[in-house]
Amino acid sequence: MPPAERTIVAAVVLAAGSSTRMGQNKLLLDLGGETVVRRAVRAAVEAGVDKVVVVLGHEAERVGAALAGLPCLTVINADHAEGVGTSLRLGVSKAAAEAGAIVVVLADMPFVTPAMIRTVVERYRATGAPLVVSRYGAVEAPPNLYDRALFTELVSTPGERCAKQVLRRHEHEAVFVAWPEEALRDIDVDEDYEWARAHLAGA
Repeated sequence: MPPAERTIVAAVVLAAGSSTRMGQNKLLLDLGGETVVRRAVRAAVEAGVDKVVVVLGHEAERVGAALAGLPCLTVINADHAEGVGTSLRLGVSKAAAEAGAIVVVLADMPFVTPAMIRTVVERYRATGAPLVVSRYGAVEAPPNLYDRALFTELVSTPGERCAKQVLRRHEHEAVFVAWPEEALRDIDVDEDYEWARAHLAGA
């Protein structure tokens, strides 16, 4: 295996969910002149990773159209209704042909910046750790990076929380990166969206 500084790193952006709590497709809502999903994918692109894979599902055609012009590969998860684990496993499988590591990004976390994703990748390249985990206070959440050594485990672990299970099993090998707790805010309901709009407008 090549040293981590030469490893191809792909971002896998999970953007297949049905937005059931929102009542409309939250990924297509506007934030500062661009859709929520475009903001997330643009962050991955601007982080300087080698490849960006976006897993689509619910309203795949509409969400994919919102990414026009961005250098990314889109794949459609026909099983997205069965949970985010299916999207992660598909994204890892698609990225694995070229990538030696993947960094998982959630499309509904608008406060994750290109600099955050870039830092996660840089920590991997500097340390060669098989796992680089973001921490927001006491909470661990994406962007998280997994080395190829963990790919088989990621795709073979069943259930919704397959990535979290792998993280727990390998936590003793992980490198951690701390972020402000506010950056953990995601968009699930109308109040989340209004909060994000207000805070991004003032940024």
